[in-house]
Parts: sequence; C-alpha cells; structure tokens
Amino acid sequence: MAFTVPDTEIDIRATRAGGPGGQHVNKASTRIEVVWNVAASPSLTDDQRARLLATLESRLDSRGRLRVVADASRSQRRNLAAATERLQEIVRDALRVPKPRKKTRPSKAAVERRLQAKRQRADRKRHRRPTDDD
Repeated sequence: MAFTVPDTEIDIRATRAGGPGGQHVNKASTRIEVVWNVAASPSLTDDQRARLLATLESRLDSRGRLRVVADASRSQRRNLAAATERLQEIVRDALRVPKPRKKTRPSKAAVERRLQAKRQRADRKRHRRPTDDD
C-alpha cells in the first residue's frame, strides 16, 4: 500500500512568483510553497520516518521539513495541485524499498564467446602490424 501525506500535515504558502510575466506576476501570488515536516509527522511509522530521513537527507532543512515549490502556471490552483502531487511523488519514491540484487554468473557458453571474440580481435590487430620481413 502506498503512503499518502495527509493534507492536514501540509503547510501551504502562496507568494509572488519571479521572472517574466509583466503586471500579473507582480500582483498575483501564484507561486505555491508546500512544506511537510517529516521529522514530526504523526502518520509515519518509525521505519518509514527513518527511511525518509535517510533517503531525502539532501532535500530536508535542518528541522526535518521537506519543501516543494511550484510556479510554472499562472493559476494558484494549478500550482497547488502540481506542488502537492510532486510532494506525494517524492515521498512515494523515497519509501519504495529497492529489490535486493541477486548475484549472477555468466554461463560457460557466454564466457567462451567473450574469450573467442577477444582472440579474434587480437589476431586482427596482430595481422595489422608490420612483419619483420618488411
């Protein structure tokens, strides 16, 4: 089952977006900042919290908060949807436990094919060299 960050634990702040856009960008607060406190979230188990704190270490601030910003759209509603979806995706990916790698060995036939190809390349290069007769 995939974990979803509860809306009640998300802090939302709207600010003015920067960059080009003329008067609209200077007046409207369409940039959305979504902040979730991973370290203090009551909806996480201890294992989930430890995994998130370790996986997202570079994205968290000193108080253990994850911050996502969206300002691509002129609409505050669309930026809010984009920021919350990105937050959910980041958390979902961080909580995914990777499958352990199974060690494999090449088959005997594969090893023989590789060695045969090496011998052929060596012969080809050897024939390119000038001989002592020249």
